[in-house]
Amino acid sequence: MRPSDPSGGPKSPKSRRTGPYTWQVIAGSATLGLVVAAGAVLAAGPWDRGQRKAERALAVAADRTGGAHHGRPTPDGPRPALSAPTVLHALGTAAQDAPQDPAGLRDTLAPLMGAPALGGKVAASVIDTATGEQLYASGAASPMTPASTIKIATTLAALSALGPDHRIATTAALSPDSHTLTLVGGGDPTLSKAALRSIAADAADALREGDRTSVRLTYDTSRYTGPVLHPISPNENIAPVTALMVDEGRLDGTDRGPAPRTGDPAGDAARAFAAELRKAGVKVTGEPRAARAADKARTVATHRSAPLSALVERTLTNSDNDIAEALARQTAIAKGESADFAGARRAVTKELKKLKVPVAGAHLADGSGLDRADRVTPALLTTLLARAADPDRPGLRPVLTGLPVAGFSGTLGGRYREDSEGTGLIRAKTGTLSGVNSLAGTVVGPQGRLLAFAFLAAGSRSAAEAEPALDALATALARPAR
Repeated sequence: MRPSDPSGGPKSPKSRRTGPYTWQVIAGSATLGLVVAAGAVLAAGPWDRGQRKAERALAVAADRTGGAHHGRPTPDGPRPALSAPTVLHALGTAAQDAPQDPAGLRDTLAPLMGAPALGGKVAASVIDTATGEQLYASGAASPMTPASTIKIATTLAALSALGPDHRIATTAALSPDSHTLTLVGGGDPTLSKAALRSIAADAADALREGDRTSVRLTYDTSRYTGPVLHPISPNENIAPVTALMVDEGRLDGTDRGPAPRTGDPAGDAARAFAAELRKAGVKVTGEPRAARAADKARTVATHRSAPLSALVERTLTNSDNDIAEALARQTAIAKGESADFAGARRAVTKELKKLKVPVAGAHLADGSGLDRADRVTPALLTTLLARAADPDRPGLRPVLTGLPVAGFSGTLGGRYREDSEGTGLIRAKTGTLSGVNSLAGTVVGPQGRLLAFAFLAAGSRSAAEAEPALDALATALARPAR
């Protein structure tokens, strides 16, 4: 009797063939399978952040509401699971077409705007990002001290002027006679000791190729001009603003928040670089000194920062003052202005005008918001957020994705209780100076519309009292009218 297969039918006589023929069939089938698979992979298009673009496009087109699909159903199989509603709507989109009720919004916000904890002056703007319609305004055109919410203007201007893929370069340049190596700062405050080690290794290789085993070391900070100290310096919230520094000049190993800072970030970076050169087998004669790279020096090593998009997100999430000031100066360089506080102010303002936002009354004294001379209007901030949400301006989107999420990340990580209606739904930049508190960001309203808001307060007694009052205003935007 012929053996049967598991289905009960007779097995084909061919199945009894063994030996080389079987392996030839298997090998041929495998090869054909690989060819077909390779063709499918190529057809699927390029990779994008670990996912095929074609696959992602197909997934998005198939189901925009979430849930699960488990393949083609069988008559006696389970039905597909019901889709769950979206928790956080996509940035820059409206889940529904129902308009927001401005009158209802006024009734909701008015009593909250009068909270004593906010101090003697409060201004606000709320707009629909898709239409630009002003839904609520109270002193929306009044210039006020924004504190760190000014970083929204700084980062958006940098993205507009330079693009999200721009990277800041730090280089090592060797003089024509190969006697002097210069570490040239490009303005990357996130430069790390590991990056210095990599630059030193490449520079050492170049020196060995030229039969050099020792060099003089100089460092070049000429990319930035003007005063290096912020008007509030010395201060644990910001290091001297130079084109060359390591880890934002921090001395305690932290990467965010206040920290003790070095008074000579460029010199410290050069000395750390000299140590890495010695570890790489290069003798450094004398102490590093400040000097421009020789005119005909050739670049022998380069390190590039994270993309501007990542720097913007880090700036906004952690309210990073050092990166904010660096981005303001990078914008100044891109716009042909001097890379100092005054040039950065002119460049950022010029770029905002290009984006057709209301800059009347604005004064951008710095890029970080630490300067009390800064002035912006709530309307300026909400218009900037709307520009970042514009589907036709995808390069500006990191301004929204970098905003802290209420109760979860950055400077909003410790605000909003777990049971708060705004937790996880509000994305906003915080701002705090003595007597000044602000909050500006986005939230999906009860009608499914993406709203941009800005609340600026002056004269508050304490941040501990003012912040919950600001949080209540933002939460009210996400709450259905009652």
